[in-house]
Amino acid sequence: MRRMCELSSVSRAGFYRFSPEEKGKGDTALRDAIQRIALEFPSYGWRRMTAELKRRGWAVNHKRVCGLMREDNLLCLRKRKFIVTSQSDHGFAVYPNLAGKLKPTRVNQLWVADITYIRLQLEFVFLAVILDAFSRRAVGWALGRRLDTELTLSALHMAMRQRQPGPGAVHHSDRGVQYAAHDYVAVLRSHGFQVSMSRRGNPYDNALCESSLKTLKYEQVHREDYRDYAEANTGIEHFLALLLSAL
Repeated sequence: MRRMCELSSVSRAGFYRFSPEEKGKGDTALRDAIQRIALEFPSYGWRRMTAELKRRGWAVNHKRVCGLMREDNLLCLRKRKFIVTSQSDHGFAVYPNLAGKLKPTRVNQLWVADITYIRLQLEFVFLAVILDAFSRRAVGWALGRRLDTELTLSALHMAMRQRQPGPGAVHHSDRGVQYAAHDYVAVLRSHGFQVSMSRRGNPYDNALCESSLKTLKYEQVHREDYRDYAEANTGIEHFLALLLSAL
């Protein structure tokens, strides 16, 4: 391309602007592909849209994709009100961050846990999830109407049944009361886990789990707009089932 421009004595930008009719045809086909993907994945921004287009065989530049999505008003995603789920003001013991420098080399070496809220049409519910940091798969989860230790224990018991890890594994979470409570820590200790918690006020310590929950909410929960607990439980179970199989 550069050699052609030199021989023609034109700039690369001028070359691409030379045939607006052909460019328009290309944009029409690309715009159609973008709109089809947007129907499948309404939460995709320009980065994920570009990656998906390339996966489908398109040789595209992210700036072009971003421009077309902006023209078609596909970049706007409705923001949801943030609700705090971590209650770190409690009298239970907190533990140092063991996960910060740990790079897992196998499954069941490091589990990360977190809780998020889910807004339904009729109510709020809460979702507790445990991920295996090596495989990045969900190993346990629980959905409930109450933000308490029973919720996190349900997810933990499911993870234990799924994986049955050996002693020495690290369980990492934030400093919330649901994870620091005596009953939760006792179960971890009884299975030989080392307890790890994020530093105070540092959301990046548990970024893997928070990122996965964000993906779940934007690609499944917000897309489906569940009416009630029963609908949410069925839909989320189906989505997480793809993340529950072990390597």
